[in-house]
Amino acid sequence: MSALHFQTIAELADALAAGTTTSVELTQAVIDRTRAVEDQVKAFNSYDADDALAQARASDARRAAGRALGPLDGIPIGMKDVLAVKDQPLTASSKMLANFVSPYDAHVTEQLRKVGAVIWGRLNLDEFAMGSSTENSAVHTTRNPYDLERVPGGSSGGSAAAVAAGEAIATLGSDTGGSIRQPAALCNVVGLKPTYGLVSRYGLIAFASSLDQVGPFTRTVEDAAIVLQAIAGHDERDSTSFKTDIPDYRAALQEKKGPWRIGIPKEYFGEGLDPEVAAAVQKAIDYYKSIGCEIKEVSLPHTEYGVAVYYIIATAECSSNLARYDGVRYGHRSPDAKDISEVYFKSRAEGFGPEVKRRIVLGTYVLSSGYYDAYYLRAQKVRTLIRNDFLKAYEEVDAILTPTSPTPAFKRGAKADPLAMYLCDVYTIGVNLAGLPGISVPCGFTEGGLPIGLQLIGQPFKEADLLAVANAYDSAHNWGKQTPKL
Repeated sequence: MSALHFQTIAELADALAAGTTTSVELTQAVIDRTRAVEDQVKAFNSYDADDALAQARASDARRAAGRALGPLDGIPIGMKDVLAVKDQPLTASSKMLANFVSPYDAHVTEQLRKVGAVIWGRLNLDEFAMGSSTENSAVHTTRNPYDLERVPGGSSGGSAAAVAAGEAIATLGSDTGGSIRQPAALCNVVGLKPTYGLVSRYGLIAFASSLDQVGPFTRTVEDAAIVLQAIAGHDERDSTSFKTDIPDYRAALQEKKGPWRIGIPKEYFGEGLDPEVAAAVQKAIDYYKSIGCEIKEVSLPHTEYGVAVYYIIATAECSSNLARYDGVRYGHRSPDAKDISEVYFKSRAEGFGPEVKRRIVLGTYVLSSGYYDAYYLRAQKVRTLIRNDFLKAYEEVDAILTPTSPTPAFKRGAKADPLAMYLCDVYTIGVNLAGLPGISVPCGFTEGGLPIGLQLIGQPFKEADLLAVANAYDSAHNWGKQTPKL
């Protein structure tokens, strides 16, 4: 059996139920592991070991009294530092919120507390979730546990790296254009972005409100199903939260056995795809074929417009959402401001980093008078065409299989050009624009030992089906149970 901090939720839930370990022992193991490797990985912005151990003691007391709350009771779960946890820092890895402490819990935090999870630490990200490498953090750059010279992906780089390095058993992140799936692929973990509206965004710091979605990072697809079970469901405080029945996602892994019709979009296997990534994903396709799945080429013809459409819509929404950080009510306030206009200008100039400023300027431009129709309105129309491409493909297939990222993890500083960085999300962006569920599953390593991920894209609100398809591959290969040598 692997060390406690590298075990899965499913394994640990059994051990806790059997009494062969306690939540305090498990939480202490995770704390010790974090203290041992955090200087190398830099996944966390902050953590409170005493608070985590207090939660663990409460979990053990519940279990001793015969009142255990399910498989997540006593399991340490880390939180991306854009998700509100009451009385904990909430910084979005930005100088703008450097000293902000959350006065309330996000919906997902409440849901995890209800099932007894130990809420553990604040995880680093690209500032305000804007980036694909966690190099845009105002705190520090998180490193990839498989190669400390390389990035862990982004924006949820801290969340992915923490699970990979054994610093948390699972974590939550947010995904606006690939920010869960891309770092999951680069760090050899499972990352699930649910259907837009399945998980409440209440208490998530907004980047692009029509694209953002909260989801889990775990070692296995089974673990992702367990965490999704806890956080999915309707919440009246989020106007985009959808009322839908929540099935038993973990049971569905056993009930739904396929074979499935799997679509391979020809637009996702062209130029820019690293040959080692292509080869690993092809082996996964061959595996699905070997278990009786029908593999079918499909076309998503508007894919080529995805990056452009995304960076119009996401920046427009970001410029609107980030207008609230004005130095007046909360957030950074410039000490040098002499009047109200200087409060606005200097506070925002000092509080935001270069990538956030770039996106605010771009978004303000595409929303401005005379350009709104030419850019924003047109982008929304093309977004509808992208969604329709997927829905048309689902008339013929049950799920779509693609690479998650065109390349393995790249070296820090290798993509200084913003456009080169934006293209990292070329395979993930369409899923957010269409509001679909997507999951990245580990599918092997390069010759140099860097992780590779495959992406499976499902139909709206059919997470149970998507997880079953993903689990068929994941449970047969167990790539995610391999661990980095730190």
